[in-house]
Amino acid sequence: MMSGLEAALAEASSPSWSQRVRAGHDLAPFADVPEAAEALAGLLLDVEDTAVTRQTAEALARVGTVASVRLISLAVAEADDHQADWLQTGVHDALVGPDGVPDVAAVCGQLARDPEEAVRRGAAEVSAWADGTRR
Repeated sequence: MMSGLEAALAEASSPSWSQRVRAGHDLAPFADVPEAAEALAGLLLDVEDTAVTRQTAEALARVGTVASVRLISLAVAEADDHQADWLQTGVHDALVGPDGVPDVAAVCGQLARDPEEAVRRGAAEVSAWADGTRR
């Protein structure tokens, strides 16, 4: 029998967009696990369905750890304009949702010192989105 993590990893490569969305939600708490991080990076930049991008970004923003926001930041740095719009929408959905979410802008502040330039650049963008949501 597969563990929850193994099942979610398997769903991340499913041809079904709804299974990939579920995988994004299920894997988000495991953003610091290398296999999950790799799968989440792929889901954030899903080329087949924007719902996967949006909902995975939302799930990661709701987790709000350095590892989860780092994945969003990397995706933002690599995304085309269309994907970036959906990443922003997912982060926005998490920040304005009824449940309290961690301070994504504060995490972005930590990522501003990340050794990887793409992470710093993406974190600056995500921080601007978070600042815009609080106004």
